[in-house]
Amino acid sequence: MTTHAAEPAPWLDTRRLPELSPRAAQRLQRCLQHPDAPMLSGRSGHHLDAAALSQLQIDKQLLQYPDSQWLTSFLGHCRRQVPRYRGYPWHLGFDALPCTSRQDLSSDVAVFVPTDIDPQRLIVFETSGTTGHPLRVPSLPLVAARYHCFHERIVGWHGIDLQTLPGDTGVMLVGDQQRCFTYASVLPYWDDKVLLKLNMNPADWPSAAARGRYLDRVKPLLMTGDPRSLSTLLTIEFDHQPAAILSTSMTLLDGLKARLRERFACPVINLYSMNEAGPIAACDGSGSGNGLRLVQSTLKVELLDRQGRAVPAGARGEITLSGGFNPCMPLLRYRTGDYACLYQSPEGHQYLQQLDGRPPVRFHAAGRWLNNVDITHLMQPFELAQYQLHQQANGNLLLRLQGRTDEQALRRAIAGTFGPDCGLSIEPFPLGIDKLIQYTSDYPGAHDG
Repeated sequence: MTTHAAEPAPWLDTRRLPELSPRAAQRLQRCLQHPDAPMLSGRSGHHLDAAALSQLQIDKQLLQYPDSQWLTSFLGHCRRQVPRYRGYPWHLGFDALPCTSRQDLSSDVAVFVPTDIDPQRLIVFETSGTTGHPLRVPSLPLVAARYHCFHERIVGWHGIDLQTLPGDTGVMLVGDQQRCFTYASVLPYWDDKVLLKLNMNPADWPSAAARGRYLDRVKPLLMTGDPRSLSTLLTIEFDHQPAAILSTSMTLLDGLKARLRERFACPVINLYSMNEAGPIAACDGSGSGNGLRLVQSTLKVELLDRQGRAVPAGARGEITLSGGFNPCMPLLRYRTGDYACLYQSPEGHQYLQQLDGRPPVRFHAAGRWLNNVDITHLMQPFELAQYQLHQQANGNLLLRLQGRTDEQALRRAIAGTFGPDCGLSIEPFPLGIDKLIQYTSDYPGAHDG
């Protein structure tokens, strides 16, 4: 790995890694100097001093067991400290407050940062997304560390106690992209374990075979990434089995989930998360079929229709969030663009059901309309990393896909739903594109449902 002359070696970089212990430095050095190590495109660190680490332990308890009046306190803070929210009609009550969109955040994110946040402490994450509205998310090092609290909770639902797991590498963020920001850091709040963000694209490695050898060397306890990237792991020869796999960003089909679980003999957990709000909901391993269980205790979830009204109980609506764990960007009735149903179990846990991507798209099939949720159910048995289904104005279908599958079986399944005259074309996922909006249509009336 090449380092800049003005920069210390990553395993000696106490500016990015305050309180760096000799053990953590040694672990980091072994990862970076291994002959099979990949090329890293960036440098990063936790930026947490002793005071911040102490605060993280306090936050961990508050996030799990918040004050029952947290929403009242949160709304008061928004009203007093957030420039964007000061002019809202607070006297009309919560349900009358305007909603916020991703476009609002991308247009001027500065007005959403509370005035009591020191701008000198801010770090900024950039997201591209598939909505056409790139977003810069202001944050703090402590916020990034809070992800660990929720990951700990989620894998705990599956009977895994992260704090008791031995090993040098805690988390590997897995990517498979043409270009990917990659780095190595350490986790002082998790026994000084290493954090790696790696691109599985062979172009980043000494050789294609080096990927498997390196994974067997570093042995990450948690592996997380989108289904497309996780599917790449199935093509790499290595023996290591992580304690758990977290799938994020896109719908994880049952066929791919089963394959990952079979290969790695560990829980494969579907996690609904976004940069704006952090982890939102995850599979809790109960086998109840309830959906994805809400993770954050200080996040209010509403389901709204297109006019901004609450949908009836059990109905599907747009996931709208208030609260969240990032104090630099308090979310107030933030419309995510994702749709689901909300269910409360007899035990009092809330679940998102029928969670499925971006705004609903109807597909015209043999004289009737199908919701895109129906299409997701149709595709579940197939071992696809990702796909996009597009219906043209004349009704013909174009399916772009990536992953192993029986194309003839797939064609039969689609023809059985749409009819034999659906005009189906299948082509590989476009090169150079990492993500596509999953369901699109030019058919008249497709967006009216």
